[in-house]
Amino acid sequence: MKKCRITVLKTGFEEDLAREYGIPGIGRCPAHKVGDVFETYCDKPEGLCNEAWKAIGHYVFALTHGAERFFGDWIGKKGVAINSCNDGLRPVIFKIERMEGEDFWHSPPEKE
Repeated sequence: MKKCRITVLKTGFEEDLAREYGIPGIGRCPAHKVGDVFETYCDKPEGLCNEAWKAIGHYVFALTHGAERFFGDWIGKKGVAINSCNDGLRPVIFKIERMEGEDFWHSPPEKE
């Protein structure tokens, strides 16, 4: 099982929808900023929004367990997924990428 890196690529704000449906003063997602990075073998990383994890967790699971591509007509780069959280007013776009190198089952020996 390989580790995945989750990077925040964009934070959006649907102003017209927020104006009609949002609470007064709502703005972009307060939980994440462009450039935030999280790493995990498969558990929700500390600091990652619970709602975002609900939306992207299954892609993390697939990539950590060896998935290469999703559906064949979506992302051209192996070992990568681009997904968003499920907030329709202020979506956050994440890049999820499998990291090469050490894995969960075969970490390097401890140095003496």
